[in-house]
Amino acid sequence: MEHDECAQAGWEQRGPRVVAIGGGTGLSTMLRGLKNHTKNLTAIVTVADDGGGSGRLRQDLGMPPPGDIRHCMEALANVEPVMQQLLTYRFPAGSGNLTGQSFGNLILAALNGISDSFDQAVARMSQVLAISGRVLPVTNADVALEATFENGATVLGESKICAFKKAQDCRIESVRLLPEHPKALPEAVRAIRQADLILLGPGSLYTSVIPNLLVDGISDAVCASDALKIYICNIMTQDGETEGMTACDHVKALLRHSAPALVDLCLCNCAPVRQGLLERYREEDAAPIVVDRDAIEALGVEVVERPLASETQDYARHSVRRLAQAVMELYSERADTKIF
Repeated sequence: MEHDECAQAGWEQRGPRVVAIGGGTGLSTMLRGLKNHTKNLTAIVTVADDGGGSGRLRQDLGMPPPGDIRHCMEALANVEPVMQQLLTYRFPAGSGNLTGQSFGNLILAALNGISDSFDQAVARMSQVLAISGRVLPVTNADVALEATFENGATVLGESKICAFKKAQDCRIESVRLLPEHPKALPEAVRAIRQADLILLGPGSLYTSVIPNLLVDGISDAVCASDALKIYICNIMTQDGETEGMTACDHVKALLRHSAPALVDLCLCNCAPVRQGLLERYREEDAAPIVVDRDAIEALGVEVVERPLASETQDYARHSVRRLAQAVMELYSERADTKIF
């Protein structure tokens, strides 16, 4: 077999180069499904979190927050059940300073202590867990997230945005990182440039997805890419962040924080949310996101609807299997297969 044919065979065996950008539960959920479809998988993860156990480690040790990174590595890990239990173990109440802390966070904190940089610590932990694909922090910089609201008020700190928004009783106008324009991890930019498929979301719009686009080099790399670019819209609005926002409002916020060429498609859920769940979410001022197709497509972004909601979970979240299958079907249908 000729060299080019060997390269093509190897690429086909490993699958398309997929880059998923975001953070939180939404990104890790998607990764669990995608790892069954491709080995060429890179997660680029926000480091703006300053709450919970991650926030305490950030404050005490001066390291980037490990939580979102750890969630992604857990999703991609190939380890024995005992190790999986250790990664997800949280110290119970009464554990002193460790109360509520994740053991997986502590492992990453220890690796950060013996490594030259945070991304090197993440790479080492990825090796220990034998993960499928790669997990990259979007930047090694120490960044904080500031939100500005429609009434002009501002609040600094990702963990403070929800309560502050409720107190202001108005929408978020924009978010920014401080210091502004931190330098992206070069490997993250390289992964985007080499990608065949780029995914943004699902996840908290202003605190998980958009912060990545504010890192210098990320938005430009996504916009310049010839890959198929898909924004995966959440199933529900989020209390303290996106109440009352339609799918078009989500897309507009993404474009406002980046550029018009950011995404080609907006993938939305069309499966009904169970009545019992709707009632529970209504108590939290959350509701299924309205898909205003015409308004989105007027922005130059195509809308695709698929039944993506989980049929079994006690939350209105994406199904691991359904989401991964829909994403890969769209790639097969829409993207030009390229061998580099």
